[in-house]
Amino acid sequence: MTSLLALDYELGPDLERAIREAIEASLAFCVLDRRTSPRRRLKELERLGATAVRDIDGMTELANGTPVDDEIGLVMLTSGSSGEPKAVELSWTALRASAALTQSTLRGDDAPIWVPCLPACHIGGLAVILRAVFSDASLWWDDRDDLESAAAHGATHVSVVRAQLARQDVSGFHSVLLGGARPPSAVPENVIATWGMTETGSGVVYDGTPLPGVDVASVDGQLCVRTPTLFRSYRSGPCPTILGPDGRDDWFPTGDAGDVTNGIVAVRGRLGFLINTGGEKLWPEELETALATIEGVRDVAVTSVNDPEWGQRVVALIVSDGSRLDESVRAVAEERIGPWAKPKEIRYVVAIPRTGNGKIRRGDLPHVF
Repeated sequence: MTSLLALDYELGPDLERAIREAIEASLAFCVLDRRTSPRRRLKELERLGATAVRDIDGMTELANGTPVDDEIGLVMLTSGSSGEPKAVELSWTALRASAALTQSTLRGDDAPIWVPCLPACHIGGLAVILRAVFSDASLWWDDRDDLESAAAHGATHVSVVRAQLARQDVSGFHSVLLGGARPPSAVPENVIATWGMTETGSGVVYDGTPLPGVDVASVDGQLCVRTPTLFRSYRSGPCPTILGPDGRDDWFPTGDAGDVTNGIVAVRGRLGFLINTGGEKLWPEELETALATIEGVRDVAVTSVNDPEWGQRVVALIVSDGSRLDESVRAVAEERIGPWAKPKEIRYVVAIPRTGNGKIRRGDLPHVF
């Protein structure tokens, strides 16, 4: 068993240095979210089970932490978009495999230069740093808030979420990984839509194609994976498995619905948030993608509330530019999907609740007004 060191640094060179030192010492680590309140910080440390915290002032031992097995390199909380975050244990082998798969897939003639602009407390942000630690890639810490400038100065690769893609010019990069939420219907040629999760050690499917060595299958409508990047266990229990199409029981059920056709993966959404309205099935992500095309819609989320007539009533949450868009919302829903997709209720809200890596906090949506 070994200690679990919580790293409490701003995203920057000091954090990179602390991660390198932990890895060189084979010391399991986690990265804290510095944006949270003190009360939430204590809950985060409890979930992670950290035994010590290191920051720029030194080390603080924690009395109630729980050591991890020697093979574990990282403990990370899931985003919590579907409920309470879980603490995921990833082995050193899985972390190295994740970095190697991405590097071999995206590498050109020269070593990549990555811009770390996502929070390292989430797997998409930390994976960027680990690609530099475990390979010959390097990190560009300047201009992190101005991606156009970073690319102009020589940075070649970046990982972003949808909001960053909408606000920044990323045309100067060789490759742009897009994750965290369903991609828009049209993206620039250098943008690669990724699918993965904390449990898979970052993205394992690029533009619908699994990375080398990654198997994805649909079992009873649920996407299941087998990958060398897979986590070993949760802090609270073992990694769940399911019987796959090959008769082996070493597939991980992701909780995402989707299909695999001729090797191409199509993700529909989280199984737990499928809406059944009047006997018709509706995926929130599908309607959100359609409504996001309406002029005046700045952000959108789709949820449901119980209804005595329909079973579930479709509710659209709209962040608009000030316009009332009721007619457009219902017309686009019917045109793109069908009459059952027309929201029975449209709420205009100030903001959509999202996680730090851009995912919608779907459990919070029914309470947003």
